[in-house]
Amino acid sequence: MAKLVRKFVDSYDDDAGDAQDAGCVRAVLAELVLTFLFVFTGVSASMAAGSGGKPGEAMPMATLAAVAIAHALAAGVLVTAGFHVSGGHLNPAVTVAMMVRGHLSKLRTVLYVAAQLLASSLACILLRYLTGGMVTPVHALGVGIRPMQGLVMEVILTFSLLFVTYAMILDPRSQVRSIGPLLTGLIVGANSLAGGNFTGASMNPARSFGPALATGDWTHHWVYWVGPLLGGSLAAVVYESLFVVNKTHEPLLNGDC
Repeated sequence: MAKLVRKFVDSYDDDAGDAQDAGCVRAVLAELVLTFLFVFTGVSASMAAGSGGKPGEAMPMATLAAVAIAHALAAGVLVTAGFHVSGGHLNPAVTVAMMVRGHLSKLRTVLYVAAQLLASSLACILLRYLTGGMVTPVHALGVGIRPMQGLVMEVILTFSLLFVTYAMILDPRSQVRSIGPLLTGLIVGANSLAGGNFTGASMNPARSFGPALATGDWTHHWVYWVGPLLGGSLAAVVYESLFVVNKTHEPLLNGDC
């Protein structure tokens, strides 16, 4: 019981400290700006590629590759740009995974996720305005893919993303930590190619939220929350439990909050 009380008090102290920390404010603003730019780039690339047709309709591999490259480049560069400020999450699945393992306070998690969702919404609404009302393509299940199948696909894709993030950035043995954020773009691109025609390969609830809000299409939207959040948290638990040798390492994905 004493340990539980101590844990609760420590959590409360962390939240109170975050609320008064100017660095945390900067980190939340960074998540807002970076997520806006990521979603704006990714969604506009999808619109330019002409993938705004019937939801779930398969894209030709050349088109899918172009969209995947845009997401890979945007993710790699923007995560790197924001890594020293906020950790460069750009993704509620990353943020929640860090909270699950105790690397992020509950208050900071809520602020990050709120900033990410707001940024995604603003990016997609602005894109509709700038393109004269073009549809912002929503993530949708491919033809013949049932919700549970899509859910498992999103779990695996997001597990892959967070597992790689841990291996390259958080593991104290990593030899590529300095360029780890940039390399995360490669797994985003690979997963986009692998799962794009099955679920849209979201791996990011914020990336799915903005287009759904802008178009009003919430079909099977829960898949793009449950899958990434479950897959990301599972990867964090598995990697830290089985593969991290030095359990005293300091987390690197919480910026300077």
